[in-house]
Amino acid sequence: MRIAFNAPFVLTFTFASAAAGLAIFLTDGAAQVRFFSIYAPFQWQEPMQYVRLLGHVMGHANWAHFAGNFSLILLIGPLVESSFGSFKLMLMTIVTAIATGLIHIFTSEAGLMGASGVAFMIMVAGSFANNRKGYIPLTFILVFTIYLGNEIIRIFENDHISQLAHIIGGLCGAAFGFLWQDKQKPVSVKVKS
Repeated sequence: MRIAFNAPFVLTFTFASAAAGLAIFLTDGAAQVRFFSIYAPFQWQEPMQYVRLLGHVMGHANWAHFAGNFSLILLIGPLVESSFGSFKLMLMTIVTAIATGLIHIFTSEAGLMGASGVAFMIMVAGSFANNRKGYIPLTFILVFTIYLGNEIIRIFENDHISQLAHIIGGLCGAAFGFLWQDKQKPVSVKVKS
């Protein structure tokens, strides 16, 4: 048996985020502030703001934060990547990072870091895997209702979790799912008899 690099984007994103976590640890948090978190006010003329706008999804506060996000990404991401393709998943991640980052800094004074918006995007987009054009998957309705409904209920809690990033990520996943559901790669399942 050999190990397969079965989901190139998901695995690359995971390893890059783990490296970001190591950099944050080795610099005693300096890399977090410089590269891997976004915070208000956004200064349009500063190039590093754009690095942080994408980099904030790779930074995590601690191992538990990283493990929570990447458990979901590693579980559902390969299905989404095989269904939509690596390039589209990368594009979905970039758009979600930009959307969650910009909306957060315009609505909150707190910093933002972590891939939870991306995890929610992947979770919702995953409900469209192998869906036929013209149909709304029941799995989408349930995921949207259960997970995003919970985030809407919790949005006013002061728990240092950006429920807004989760909601924006889920909305991005829904938009991409509806937009690209008829342009998915077919996912083949081999059954041995």
